[in-house]
Amino acid sequence: MSRRSGILEFAVLGLLRESPMHGYELRKRLNTSLGVFRAFSYGTLYPCLKALVASGWLIEEPGSAPEDARAASLAGRRAKIVYRLTAEGKEHFEELLAHSGPDAWEDEHFAARFAFFGQTSRDVRMRVLEGRRSRLEERLEKMRASLARTRERLDDYTLELQRHGMESVEREVRWLNELIESERTGRDMRKGSAPQDTSGDADGIPRDGDSSRPGPSDDTTK
Repeated sequence: MSRRSGILEFAVLGLLRESPMHGYELRKRLNTSLGVFRAFSYGTLYPCLKALVASGWLIEEPGSAPEDARAASLAGRRAKIVYRLTAEGKEHFEELLAHSGPDAWEDEHFAARFAFFGQTSRDVRMRVLEGRRSRLEERLEKMRASLARTRERLDDYTLELQRHGMESVEREVRWLNELIESERTGRDMRKGSAPQDTSGDADGIPRDGDSSRPGPSDDTTK
């Protein structure tokens, strides 16, 4: 399984842990709640869903057609299928949540992992945040070294672009420092109070405009 499909699998299981959904609704949630998936299509989603069904992590159930006419036109007959997480699927998702290895620190995977931090234990959140910070600090050191070597050969615009990329990484490192400090002191940045255990809560996804939403650096989007 590719890294991209693994991220999609993780996100689909996480959203279906909240409630069963049909394909159109899933795609909409992935687009609006998880910005990393804004460019993907039904041609990507449905093979993933079929693979998860074949693995026993999802089941397909008959459902009502979407009320919205445009949704029905876009999703067609497939919108009548509702996908529900099985007990095995929930167990598998919890195993994925507990993972905090290097791939969880990478740009796209980190954004997806962060979106489900409300369902993740604090010790795993800390390992992911600290790993991400370490990865960005390594990236920042390489960017600074590269800039020092090539500064004299760059024109003003290329130099400014390099500086902008470095500033973006520096901002994310500062943001991660704040999150890590909040985790250590037991503060909830969204509510301003000590968080309760939300590992079983459904609503663990930062919404648009949420101050706790990740802010990937410019150089990670290229």
